[in-house]
Amino acid sequence: MATDKQSAEKEYTVEEKLSSLYQLQTMMTEIDKIKTLRGELPLEVQDLEDEIIGLETRLQNYQAEIQDYENAVVEQKHRITESTGLIERYKSQLDNVRNNREFDNLSKEIEFQGLEIEFSEKKIREFGEAINHKKEEIAQLTERLDGRKADLVQKKSELEEIVSETKQEEERLREKAKKLETTIEPRLLTAFKRIRKGARNGLAVVYIQRGACGGCFNKIPPQKQMDIKYRKKVIVCEYCGRIMIDPELAGVQIEHKVEEAPVATTKRAIRRKTAE
Repeated sequence: MATDKQSAEKEYTVEEKLSSLYQLQTMMTEIDKIKTLRGELPLEVQDLEDEIIGLETRLQNYQAEIQDYENAVVEQKHRITESTGLIERYKSQLDNVRNNREFDNLSKEIEFQGLEIEFSEKKIREFGEAINHKKEEIAQLTERLDGRKADLVQKKSELEEIVSETKQEEERLREKAKKLETTIEPRLLTAFKRIRKGARNGLAVVYIQRGACGGCFNKIPPQKQMDIKYRKKVIVCEYCGRIMIDPELAGVQIEHKVEEAPVATTKRAIRRKTAE
């Protein structure tokens, strides 16, 4: 039963495996280009959203501070009313004092309540100035917040436009890549993804360029170049770890410089030229 199952599964040659990996690499590179086309817009949108949340929180805090100042003003006004009432009562009692001691005590109370009124009036002025200052900050903050919200609308519009233009193409490429991955053995696919994740440019499969690795451009020994050309085994670069293939497998035409054969110079020709 197991033998029948194994025989039913298609065995891929190394060349076919390398070709599939390079096709997958090509698709993933196209997807990377689409992401690059979108640029930094998603990050800019996120940054703007975070900034707006911060500004709105600060605005709420400013408004809460103003409310606290206004409550404090009401409390000080209430104290002024109480002190004013006490002063009137103490003044009315001055007409009925029986001795100097009572007169002095009432006079001190009237003076104290007067000082309380002056203190409350001073606090009211201070709170009023603080409220005006906060209102100025709120006006500036509101203007900045409105500007950031307008920027967010614009950035979202730009992002949605780019996403709508590239979404269909990206989905098509991802579907093809997903289908192709099913034809690649898991061990090789895992290695491909690991190399691609660690590569700066996302290239896990590269072809030889002028006798060097197409990823890190370090020179490859001639024997290893021949092994890559024969496509009998998967070979990785000893420097960067990328999988290397020959240019023909990647469909790249390499121009070979044809050297002209040297003109044959025989002894007879030399003698003839000398005789002339």
